[in-house]
Amino acid sequence: MDTEGTYDGRTAREGRIPRPAAPPMPASVPPRPDYAPGRPAGDQDSGLLRWLRTARPAAEPGIWRYGYTPRATVQSSKASDRALINGAVLSFLGCVLVWSLMRKGYIPLWDVPLKLVTPEGWWAPGAGRWWMPSSGEPVAGTGGVRAKPIYELLFDAALLYGFGRLGSWRTAWNRLVVARGAGVQLLAAALLAALTLLLVHSFELPLRNLTESFLIFDGTTEQNRELQDNSRTIVDAVVILAFVWLGCGSRLLRRFSASSHRSGPSADGPAGGGRRSAPAAEDPSDDVVLYGEVRSAGLVVVTDRLESEVAAGRMNDVDFVRIRRAWSGVRADPARLRAFGAAVMADGGGACAHPSGDRDLPARAARHDLLARQVLLGTVEDQERNPYARRGTSLALDPDVLGTSLLAVGPSGTGKSARLVRPVVESLALQALAGQAAVVAVGAAGAPLGPDAAYDVVVRIGDPASVHDLDLYGGAADPDEAATLLAEAFVGDVPGLDVRRAATALAQLLGPFRAAHGRFPGVPELRELLDGLPAALDALRHALDGTGQQAMLRELDARVRQYGAPGDPGPALADRLALLDRPAFAGFFDPTGQGRPFSMRALEHPVRVRIDLPERGHADASRMLARLLLAQFNACAAARGDRSLFAFLALDDASHTLTPETVRGVQRLRSANAGVLLTLRALDDVPEALRTPLLGAVGCRMAFSGVTTWDGKRFAEAWGTEWVETRDVTHRTVFADQPLTRAIHAFRKLVTGKAVTTDAVTVRQVERERWSASELAHAVPPGCAVLSLTSVTGERAAPLLVRLAGSG
Repeated sequence: MDTEGTYDGRTAREGRIPRPAAPPMPASVPPRPDYAPGRPAGDQDSGLLRWLRTARPAAEPGIWRYGYTPRATVQSSKASDRALINGAVLSFLGCVLVWSLMRKGYIPLWDVPLKLVTPEGWWAPGAGRWWMPSSGEPVAGTGGVRAKPIYELLFDAALLYGFGRLGSWRTAWNRLVVARGAGVQLLAAALLAALTLLLVHSFELPLRNLTESFLIFDGTTEQNRELQDNSRTIVDAVVILAFVWLGCGSRLLRRFSASSHRSGPSADGPAGGGRRSAPAAEDPSDDVVLYGEVRSAGLVVVTDRLESEVAAGRMNDVDFVRIRRAWSGVRADPARLRAFGAAVMADGGGACAHPSGDRDLPARAARHDLLARQVLLGTVEDQERNPYARRGTSLALDPDVLGTSLLAVGPSGTGKSARLVRPVVESLALQALAGQAAVVAVGAAGAPLGPDAAYDVVVRIGDPASVHDLDLYGGAADPDEAATLLAEAFVGDVPGLDVRRAATALAQLLGPFRAAHGRFPGVPELRELLDGLPAALDALRHALDGTGQQAMLRELDARVRQYGAPGDPGPALADRLALLDRPAFAGFFDPTGQGRPFSMRALEHPVRVRIDLPERGHADASRMLARLLLAQFNACAAARGDRSLFAFLALDDASHTLTPETVRGVQRLRSANAGVLLTLRALDDVPEALRTPLLGAVGCRMAFSGVTTWDGKRFAEAWGTEWVETRDVTHRTVFADQPLTRAIHAFRKLVTGKAVTTDAVTVRQVERERWSASELAHAVPPGCAVLSLTSVTGERAAPLLVRLAGSG
């Protein structure tokens, strides 16, 4: 039968997956001109080469690695602006005091080092002895005339440097002046320049003394005056240029460097609206992002073709990652080398394309980095609840953390579908186009999971116009396996009903029917058998008589004997199956092979699937189908022979779909290179006995704003506690014994209205919940969520308050 490669898994024709629900995009279509790798459509930035060469350092789980720069793990002690101003002013006043005392001669011996290293003949009598105050002046015509202003200038520089370090002048300038804009910086620099020129002209700063000491005044009075004026002008110009640099030179230098970088040869085009110039391909031996391995394997012509595709802009991020994955297959199996080279020479950037022919999605709602397999989810809030090293960083999800499965809880309207489910599904759909993943998205009809053209298979259950059908048995060939999956879906949520007995009852009917007809029964046929209709049972027994399979006859007889017995699961199974035996589902779940059924066996192919459930008119049937799909996914993902593809199931609403067996199956997905995304409006949609096991089975937990305190308590217990430092301040009233002190205290109390107290500070290490139930219920702002992550290797990220992308 024609199952389009979705029915039999590895036994299906190699390379085939279901055809898309919409006409596929031709493989020769180049990427959109407004497309930028790793960014949403319409945000062209720097081209494929720049995107490839951007650093992606190793980081903790959940960190957006594209261009990531690690920050300090501990917050540096940062003085307040008031303390910074006080320190700068006091140190400046101290510097002025010491400098004034030095200039007026009140600090003896300040010039002793100069006198010790210079000849005595340079100084007037009585001024060159180190034990005498420096009251003399240098002798004219000697080196002392030049040595003294040099020494004074060095002494002044040392004073400025010492007091500047003491008062943090550099920090104060950057925070109080530079941070307030170019205008404030220029004004402050102009005031400092005027003050400095005033000190220079009054000979308080020895710049003019130093300059004139090197001049020779042997001309006329007018010539000497002109020479002196020229030297003064030079000194003024040097001072002014120094303060111009202080005011705006650094800004101009950064702007010039940035403009030079943009105008230089790079992957960027012109800054204006003109046509972008194609980046020149560089030597692949010096650039790891190009195809050096392909060239070293002897495929020189193939490498040139790939580089020309990159240079001409005919490749996007999906093409690059897809071809790189194809090359990894060549390295694993060198017999594919010739086929790889032929495909690249024939199709260029479209080589080794996805079976659908698509090279990109019709639209991107989130920012993706396919090289790191990440999707940007939001930004970690800069607040005390988050670790300092993670504050302000971008948060992303990838298969490494999604492989531990993710549970998201939040009321309706918090953005679970648009801000979480769709970006994750979109990322995995892109990875499926690159041959890295298989994704199945399940949601109610009309859920914002992306357009039909973004999927290979779209199953609209209950819609007569649906192109594809759903295989009720998940592609299973074993009756016992199919019965187990159906029993889990039909009665797995019924309290007090043994699922194993229900599976046995189903197997006693499915096995004989398959032996007699070579297929499993349809929904009406199975319902008649579960109801125990004599006509249906006699017809099945008659069909089995001609096959000679006595074991199957015994199975059927055992099922007949159980009808009406206490605890018989048959009536309950028939009642649940009746939810699917409705006119709205006529033509669906057809096991005869006449339709195009989809089954989870297709997870061995890079398939993109969306299943729309009839939530509005058939809510109970939708929940039962969701349980069936989750059970089938757990079984098929673990049973894959080839686990190289990351398999993922996204349930947009997992309310009333979880059973004890499916929860255990979710926990086993980590070792199968698979994961699930489950969203709930509240944990009340899960049976009480499964709430704690569910939180323990998933590695990633997400609480949206607006959760109840009851749900918050469960999350708080799952996230545990941490040791924090607390400071307790005790205020004690001061009682004075002396009359004068009492009077001062009384006056202070009269003025301030408060008694004089002393503060006793106690610092302790206490164990506190990372997030309490009350904080989760009331302290999470709208558009935010608290998210904890665990990777498949066991790395963990503490619960982080994240502002989701698109929340403003």
